[in-house]
Amino acid sequence: MIRVILPVHLRTLAHSGKEVRVEVPAPVTQRGVLDAVEREFPMLVGTIRDRETGRRRPLVRFFACEEDLSNESPDTPLPDRVVRGEEPFMVVGAMAGG
Repeated sequence: MIRVILPVHLRTLAHSGKEVRVEVPAPVTQRGVLDAVEREFPMLVGTIRDRETGRRRPLVRFFACEEDLSNESPDTPLPDRVVRGEEPFMVVGAMAGG
């Protein structure tokens, strides 16, 4: 099971706690994790990624193992510690401004 941390506004929409767990087939990638989250919580479809293009929404960032994965290819395998469930994959609502 992959652990996923959601920001407060998405937890509210999903009626979930801070962390959700999803089953993701190998290889575990950002795309696979987000597909599983959207399958489990269909109310989140279009909130993290654009419905048409599948690209990350502006001001949404992805982190794992203290690394910003937001600009990585969505098909790059996630770190082993995330795959083993030792570390979560984090969806973070970024802030803009000065």
